Amino acid sequence: MMLYVAVRILLYDKSRSLITLVGVVFAVSLIFNQLGIFMGLMETSSVIIDHTAGDIWITSKNSKNFDFAQPFPEYVHELVLSEPGVEWAEKLIVAWGIIKQKEGGTEQVELVGFNVDSGVGGPWDMQQGSVSQLKNGNFAIIDESSMARLGAIGIGEYRDVLSRRVQIVGICRGVKSFTTAPIMYTSFALAQGLINYFPSESTVFIVAKVRPGVSAATVAKRLAKRLTGNDVYTKREFSTKTRRYWAIETGVGFSFLLTIVISFLVGILIVGQTIYNSTMEHIKEFGTLKAMGADNRTIYRIILSQALINALLGYLISLIITMLTVGLYDALGMILVVRWWINLVVLTLTLGMCIIATVISIRRIQRIDPAILFRG
Repeated sequence: MMLYVAVRILLYDKSRSLITLVGVVFAVSLIFNQLGIFMGLMETSSVIIDHTAGDIWITSKNSKNFDFAQPFPEYVHELVLSEPGVEWAEKLIVAWGIIKQKEGGTEQVELVGFNVDSGVGGPWDMQQGSVSQLKNGNFAIIDESSMARLGAIGIGEYRDVLSRRVQIVGICRGVKSFTTAPIMYTSFALAQGLINYFPSESTVFIVAKVRPGVSAATVAKRLAKRLTGNDVYTKREFSTKTRRYWAIETGVGFSFLLTIVISFLVGILIVGQTIYNSTMEHIKEFGTLKAMGADNRTIYRIILSQALINALLGYLISLIITMLTVGLYDALGMILVVRWWINLVVLTLTLGMCIIATVISIRRIQRIDPAILFRG
């Protein structure tokens, strides 16, 4: 009965109902957009950590994130290997360099040097070439997203990186940098030779794998006590630390949160105003219901049903639009993350937005007097 009346009111005011629906779709689509892009940025900021085999990351002291860690002596690698419970450990260099463009000019690149034999820390989705081709020479692999900054690069081309001629032998995928700088993979030895501003015999990270059945957190605590000049994290801890740095310390998270809050408030305003206007337009009908014995609770449910219908329709349309635009964002070099839990969060926000808006109308209905039927 209540749902039927709510639908009849919505269908009677088609233009107003359409305006409300468009407003909900706009607000919810913006929330989907901002949440999806933000989570895409967060995944990008820790993408190499998350895709690197290993359970423990050893960094320089007080490193704030993955991209700006400082070098430390290589001999720490031997100390890590000697720790009971550690199955293997690999060195990894992450540093910044300059690459010369084919047409002139330069671009900043983020160099990742890893052990080619183990592949730990290297690319995980090769499109052309293979990781093994990085051995024994000045060779590099770039991510396909780098071409937006470096231009089209083919296998076999040469580029000058930090004043050394490097040949591109592979193209990988999935390594988009949060800083937007192109990612370039090389062997550990080549990276060590290219980064001449580092002390000799240095590394930037050590990634360790614990033996089966051994707790990574326990081994990390033991290593932290031994390696007083380094910070030691489990894989999840270091990934979270990096994401937290970019989200909080740079203000990126606040910017996205502010946009989401504004979208939420805009949705409340649009839905609240249109439902309020509709309620006032049908105030005599609601008065008739009260004169016939309907209590306030029944009328509240009718108004709430209108809001929930708008919320669910607006959410479904927004979800479809979001799913259809994922490929567009990818083509633009961005990542729009759509996950089940994000969908659930947005659905909760949408329902909350429309329920809060309904309160505006309900407060007016509380003061309806059945005698209004007999006025003018």
